[in-house]
Amino acid sequence: MANPKAKCVQVTGQDYGNLKRLLYSEHQEVTSATDATSSVISRIFDIQVQLPSGSRSIPLIWLDTPGEIWRNSWQGTNTPEWQKFLDELRKSESILLILPPYRELIRAGANPEDFMTQQQWVSRFERWVSFFQTDCPKVRHLLICLNKADLFCDVEKEGRQLRYEPHGAILNWQQRDAYVFQRYFRLIEKPIQELNRSLKGGSVRCFITSIKDRHLLELPWIYLATFLASR
Repeated sequence: MANPKAKCVQVTGQDYGNLKRLLYSEHQEVTSATDATSSVISRIFDIQVQLPSGSRSIPLIWLDTPGEIWRNSWQGTNTPEWQKFLDELRKSESILLILPPYRELIRAGANPEDFMTQQQWVSRFERWVSFFQTDCPKVRHLLICLNKADLFCDVEKEGRQLRYEPHGAILNWQQRDAYVFQRYFRLIEKPIQELNRSLKGGSVRCFITSIKDRHLLELPWIYLATFLASR
């Protein structure tokens, strides 16, 4: 997202070159994994979104965590870090949940064994539902992003279909959500409905994202900015 080749969304407060050197492995051509022994690292950004009504700024706290943070053993050993992480989430009104695709969804370009099975993926999402209901009392906008879309669909085609155009789009936000939900999220329809009922005055919105299509990558932030601008 910090790549300067932006359309409607730009990241300020962090340098793209520095972030890439810090987080990206040129040798492996992948984002480097966070070390299991690392603590939670907080980075502060501003997301600038260009809307027809003008520029809108979204303050963002990026909490970079090791995957082990969800294990009881890690939480017990790193209690202060775990509590700090929870404290930030409990204050948040908007959260983006970035999910990998499940194994059966992968079409080409990756080893399916690197991904959870469909059953594991659904079970993990059901745990997310419980977590959001218990530990995120202030969240009003929960954006679920099924990432690495280039592994399971034609991202250029979907980008053209879903793209945001300031002066007239193919789809409005409700139509985009319905389109993405029907094609990629029906598997977790009941848990999403449960989440929607628990977000008082808020809603769950579904997106697909990929670093290989800027239209798709920017949509969650444009959605948030549109909501914030209308408050």
